[in-house]
Amino acid sequence: MRHRCPICHKPTDSEKDAYFPFCSERCRLTDLGNWATEKYRIAAPLFDESETDDLPTDDPEKDSDDHVQ
Repeated sequence: MRHRCPICHKPTDSEKDAYFPFCSERCRLTDLGNWATEKYRIAAPLFDESETDDLPTDDPEKDSDDHVQ
């Protein structure tokens, strides 16, 4: 897969570049540093957490309590 490095925008190739999607270790570490210094942020939640209250859980005991009549 061909792509451009998200840091320096040089062309990269998933079959040739060991640091794909980055072109080099330098760009990979620059990106990691950007996350660590909170230069990148997720602006808002992807969904409202209250919308998930009605979803079933992986815990069978919790689910069985909901269905007791």
